[in-house]
Amino acid sequence: MVEVTRDGPTIVFNVQGMHKVWALKSRLEIPAAHIRGARCDPAVVQGWKGWRAPGTSIPGILTAGTFYLEGRRIFWDVANPANAVVVDLDDETFNQLVIEVQDPDQAVALLTAAV
Repeated sequence: MVEVTRDGPTIVFNVQGMHKVWALKSRLEIPAAHIRGARCDPAVVQGWKGWRAPGTSIPGILTAGTFYLEGRRIFWDVANPANAVVVDLDDETFNQLVIEVQDPDQAVALLTAAV
């Protein structure tokens, strides 16, 4: 799970608990100006996620880490698809974040307000 907060002009994504180990990341800091949009999307977890490098993939249970799909670099941290949020980015190491948050509607509102 990921906690999303705002720190001035920066959005901070803190990876929580054991997910740090599975995702091989503990924190991402993204300037709000680089966020194109965010949306709740439980269906995004269906299908192939791409080539894992590095990360963890246990089908139907957990997807965490860096994945490459169709020329895009995507950060994943999702165990519960019902809480999945997709964040589209510009001018960042990752093209997209697919994260699980405690309250998807609140996270999307925070991210949308930042845009």
